[in-house]
Amino acid sequence: MKRRAFVGSLAGWPVFATTPEKSEAATIRGIAEGFLREHGIQGMSIAYGRDGMIEFEQGYGFADAERKEAVTPEHRFRIASISKPITATAVMMYVEKGLLKLDSKVFGPRGILGGDHSGDVAAITIDNLLTHTSGGWANDKQDPMFKSPAMKHDELIAWTLANQKQTHKPGEHFAYSNFGYCVLGRVLEKVTGKPYAEHIRDAIFSKCGITSMRIAGNTLGDRQPPEAEYLTEKPGTAYRMNVRRMDSHGGWMATAGDLVRFASQLPLLLNEESIRAMTTHGVSASYARGWNVNQVPSRWHGGSLPGTTTILVHTAKGICWAGLMNGRKEGTGLALDKLMWQMGREVMALGL
Repeated sequence: MKRRAFVGSLAGWPVFATTPEKSEAATIRGIAEGFLREHGIQGMSIAYGRDGMIEFEQGYGFADAERKEAVTPEHRFRIASISKPITATAVMMYVEKGLLKLDSKVFGPRGILGGDHSGDVAAITIDNLLTHTSGGWANDKQDPMFKSPAMKHDELIAWTLANQKQTHKPGEHFAYSNFGYCVLGRVLEKVTGKPYAEHIRDAIFSKCGITSMRIAGNTLGDRQPPEAEYLTEKPGTAYRMNVRRMDSHGGWMATAGDLVRFASQLPLLLNEESIRAMTTHGVSASYARGWNVNQVPSRWHGGSLPGTTTILVHTAKGICWAGLMNGRKEGTGLALDKLMWQMGREVMALGL
């Protein structure tokens, strides 16, 4: 755990100098462990910081309750849809370099991924995928990313385009789409000539001092220690998905500290104009390009899979935090968000 007591300020950010009082650490632990008991979740990991520096990180509960394996800050968790801001950042890096354009077509004879597509499919742009306005493939019961787990990326994309038609014209309607970000992963592979995960490690993680992030495995046997074990109300549900295929929309696993390092160092990766574009909403009043946004302005993204609940926040004051849990119950997403604000007031010793 890291946390230093407030002694002054610099450019609006508190300056810290000493280690936390035991009573403060105990207060935070009590809040966290009470939350876990209330919601029936076995473990969680949290981190707070700014500009790549971690001010506080700690684990609570169990990574594996059966073996009494306590959560530590080094434990990795599936982060689910927090993978989307990572993919969006990589795409914006190539837009900034002029190797992609937001209005570049994705499918069809003039598209990056090619194919004999026409009509509304051929009209889909990079920006439509970033902003969830492709016109189809929403995160609902028909979400293609949770179908046909044996299919590879290219097979699933071809099948989806042929069998699940768009319900709106591109650019007209917001519908949160895992499939759209799966396609963006393939765009990155086409542009870079590298596998998606390899490129992200080279282009983003290496610049942010992140070394432990990986694409998660599918089964319990694929667990990559130190990684949490995911418990579900129906035993084994967390291990019946093709998580590796979710790579660019929901496949990464990370420590809470990893995510804070990423979210707090976007200026290392993108210029101000690109960050502004990535955090300015379009058709949706609350979603931009890979980030939920508000007028404060803060940006954030949550994640949810069977056995997983996550949240990543970057506040208007530049403070970042991440909370990761190896369980999911009804309402735990909103509850985790509220909890992280509550604990943040204790951790940072200032009004958030």
